[in-house]
Amino acid sequence: ALEVPEMNQAVEAYRATVVRPEFKELERLRSLARHNEASALEHARQQERARWESVVADKEAENTTLRARIAELEAQLDGNK
Repeated sequence: ALEVPEMNQAVEAYRATVVRPEFKELERLRSLARHNEASALEHARQQERARWESVVADKEAENTTLRARIAELEAQLDGNK
């Protein structure tokens, strides 16, 4: 055991606190809140990732259309030579 009376009192006070039902419930609620926050952040990340994947796919489709139009115009220019 510790030889400092204040430390012994602090340790005993801590031990008395952590066994109380109110303390256990508080820790359970804190843990649940941390879990909920982490879940919400992950969900937001997934939604943002899906949104950007959609934007990229739309731009790739647009670029495919643009490349096809460029090829048509180049073919017309080559035909007019």
